[in-house]
Amino acid sequence: MICFCRIDDRLIHGQVVTTWVNKYQVEQIIVVNDKVAGDAIQKNILTMAAPQGIKVHAFGVKQFADITKTNPIKRRTMLLFTNSMDVNELVKDGVEIKELNIGGMRYQEGREQLTKTLSVTPEERAAFKEMLAAGMKIEIQMVPNDEKINLEGVI
Repeated sequence: MICFCRIDDRLIHGQVVTTWVNKYQVEQIIVVNDKVAGDAIQKNILTMAAPQGIKVHAFGVKQFADITKTNPIKRRTMLLFTNSMDVNELVKDGVEIKELNIGGMRYQEGREQLTKTLSVTPEERAAFKEMLAAGMKIEIQMVPNDEKINLEGVI
Protein backbone atom coordinates (compact mmCIF):
# COMPACT_ATOMS: atom_id res chain seq x y z
CA MET A 1 0.00 0.00 0.00
CA ILE A 2 1.15 3.51 -0.71
CA CYS A 3 1.40 5.17 2.70
CA PHE A 4 3.32 8.38 1.84
CA CYS A 5 4.00 10.42 -1.31
CA ARG A 6 6.67 13.10 -1.39
CA ILE A 7 8.37 15.44 -3.84
CA ASP A 8 12.00 16.07 -2.95
CA ASP A 9 14.53 16.90 -5.63
CA ARG A 10 17.27 15.39 -3.46
CA LEU A 11 15.35 12.07 -3.34
CA ILE A 12 16.78 9.81 -0.61
CA HIS A 13 18.82 11.75 1.93
CA GLY A 14 19.19 12.08 5.71
CA GLN A 15 15.84 13.69 6.50
CA VAL A 16 13.86 11.24 4.37
CA VAL A 17 15.72 8.27 5.73
CA THR A 18 15.56 9.15 9.41
CA THR A 19 12.18 10.79 9.86
CA TRP A 20 9.62 9.96 7.18
CA VAL A 21 10.54 6.27 6.89
CA ASN A 22 10.11 5.87 10.65
CA LYS A 23 6.93 7.96 10.86
CA TYR A 24 5.14 5.88 8.22
CA GLN A 25 6.90 2.55 8.95
CA VAL A 26 7.95 2.41 5.30
CA GLU A 27 9.13 -0.94 3.99
CA GLN A 28 10.09 0.19 0.50
CA ILE A 29 10.79 3.40 -1.38
CA ILE A 30 9.81 3.71 -5.02
CA VAL A 31 11.31 6.59 -6.97
CA VAL A 32 9.03 7.51 -9.87
CA ASN A 33 11.02 9.41 -12.49
CA ASP A 34 11.97 8.53 -16.07
CA LYS A 35 15.51 9.93 -15.83
CA VAL A 36 16.35 8.16 -12.55
CA ALA A 37 14.81 4.88 -13.78
CA GLY A 38 17.15 4.92 -16.76
CA ASP A 39 20.30 5.71 -14.76
CA ALA A 40 21.89 2.59 -13.25
CA ILE A 41 24.48 4.60 -11.29
CA GLN A 42 21.86 6.84 -9.67
CA LYS A 43 19.69 3.81 -8.80
CA ASN A 44 22.69 2.20 -7.14
CA ILE A 45 23.41 5.36 -5.11
CA LEU A 46 19.76 5.55 -3.97
CA THR A 47 19.85 1.93 -2.83
CA MET A 48 23.00 2.63 -0.80
CA ALA A 49 21.45 5.78 0.73
CA ALA A 50 18.39 3.93 2.03
CA PRO A 51 18.32 2.51 5.56
CA GLN A 52 19.14 -1.16 6.00
CA GLY A 53 16.14 -3.36 5.29
CA ILE A 54 14.38 -0.80 3.07
CA LYS A 55 13.95 -1.90 -0.53
CA VAL A 56 14.47 0.78 -3.19
CA HIS A 57 13.11 0.66 -6.73
CA ALA A 58 13.03 3.24 -9.52
CA PHE A 59 10.51 3.23 -12.34
CA GLY A 60 9.54 5.57 -15.13
CA VAL A 61 6.17 7.26 -14.69
CA LYS A 62 4.25 5.27 -17.33
CA GLN A 63 6.08 2.07 -16.36
CA PHE A 64 5.02 2.43 -12.71
CA ALA A 65 1.41 3.24 -13.64
CA ASP A 66 1.29 0.11 -15.81
CA ILE A 67 2.83 -2.06 -13.07
CA THR A 68 0.26 -0.93 -10.48
CA LYS A 69 -2.61 -1.89 -12.79
CA THR A 70 -1.66 -5.57 -12.59
CA ASN A 71 0.40 -5.77 -9.38
CA PRO A 72 -1.12 -4.12 -6.31
CA ILE A 73 1.49 -2.79 -3.88
CA LYS A 74 1.50 -4.96 -0.77
CA ARG A 75 4.38 -3.42 1.24
CA ARG A 76 4.16 -0.10 3.08
CA THR A 77 5.51 2.13 0.34
CA MET A 78 6.79 5.68 0.02
CA LEU A 79 6.55 7.14 -3.47
CA LEU A 80 9.28 9.67 -4.10
CA PHE A 81 9.22 12.20 -6.95
CA THR A 82 11.48 15.01 -8.14
CA ASN A 83 8.72 17.19 -9.64
CA SER A 84 4.97 17.80 -9.77
CA MET A 85 4.57 16.92 -13.45
CA ASP A 86 5.50 13.29 -12.74
CA VAL A 87 2.95 13.12 -9.89
CA ASN A 88 0.24 14.67 -12.07
CA GLU A 89 1.00 12.31 -14.95
CA LEU A 90 0.83 9.30 -12.62
CA VAL A 91 -2.53 10.40 -11.21
CA LYS A 92 -3.90 10.95 -14.72
CA ASP A 93 -2.74 7.41 -15.52
CA GLY A 94 -4.91 5.99 -12.74
CA VAL A 95 -2.69 5.82 -9.66
CA GLU A 96 -4.62 7.20 -6.69
CA ILE A 97 -2.77 9.81 -4.65
CA LYS A 98 -4.92 11.75 -2.18
CA GLU A 99 -2.17 13.51 -0.26
CA LEU A 100 1.21 14.83 -1.34
CA ASN A 101 4.07 16.15 0.76
CA ILE A 102 6.55 18.61 -0.72
CA GLY A 103 9.98 18.51 0.84
CA GLY A 104 12.27 20.50 -1.39
CA MET A 105 12.27 21.83 -4.92
CA ARG A 106 15.31 24.08 -4.97
CA TYR A 107 15.60 27.46 -6.59
CA GLN A 108 17.61 27.74 -9.79
CA GLU A 109 17.48 29.82 -12.97
CA GLY A 110 14.02 29.80 -14.51
CA ARG A 111 12.23 28.87 -11.27
CA GLU A 112 10.04 31.10 -9.13
CA GLN A 113 10.59 30.86 -5.37
CA LEU A 114 7.29 30.38 -3.50
CA THR A 115 8.70 29.45 -0.07
CA LYS A 116 12.13 28.86 1.43
CA THR A 117 12.10 25.26 0.18
CA LEU A 118 9.79 25.42 -2.85
CA SER A 119 10.60 26.90 -6.25
CA VAL A 120 8.67 26.03 -9.40
CA THR A 121 8.78 26.31 -13.16
CA PRO A 122 5.58 27.42 -14.93
CA GLU A 123 4.96 23.75 -15.87
CA GLU A 124 5.34 22.58 -12.27
CA ARG A 125 3.00 25.33 -11.06
CA ALA A 126 0.38 24.27 -13.65
CA ALA A 127 0.67 20.61 -12.55
CA PHE A 128 0.24 21.59 -8.88
CA LYS A 129 -2.82 23.71 -9.72
CA GLU A 130 -4.36 20.84 -11.67
CA MET A 131 -3.86 18.42 -8.76
CA LEU A 132 -5.27 20.92 -6.25
CA ALA A 133 -8.30 21.49 -8.51
CA ALA A 134 -8.85 17.72 -8.55
CA GLY A 135 -9.01 17.71 -4.74
CA MET A 136 -5.53 16.50 -3.80
CA LYS A 137 -4.28 17.68 -0.39
CA ILE A 138 -0.79 19.10 -0.91
CA GLU A 139 1.38 20.34 1.97
CA ILE A 140 4.90 21.68 2.18
CA GLN A 141 6.80 20.16 5.10
CA MET A 142 10.49 19.35 5.21
CA VAL A 143 10.38 17.03 8.25
CA PRO A 144 7.46 15.81 10.40
CA ASN A 145 8.16 18.30 13.23
CA ASP A 146 8.03 21.32 10.89
CA GLU A 147 4.84 23.30 10.51
CA LYS A 148 2.76 22.22 7.51
CA ILE A 149 2.14 24.87 4.87
CA ASN A 150 -0.89 24.34 2.65
CA LEU A 151 0.23 24.70 -0.99
CA GLU A 152 -3.01 26.47 -1.93
CA GLY A 153 -1.94 29.43 0.16
CA VAL A 154 1.32 29.98 -1.73
CA ILE A 155 0.62 28.88 -5.31
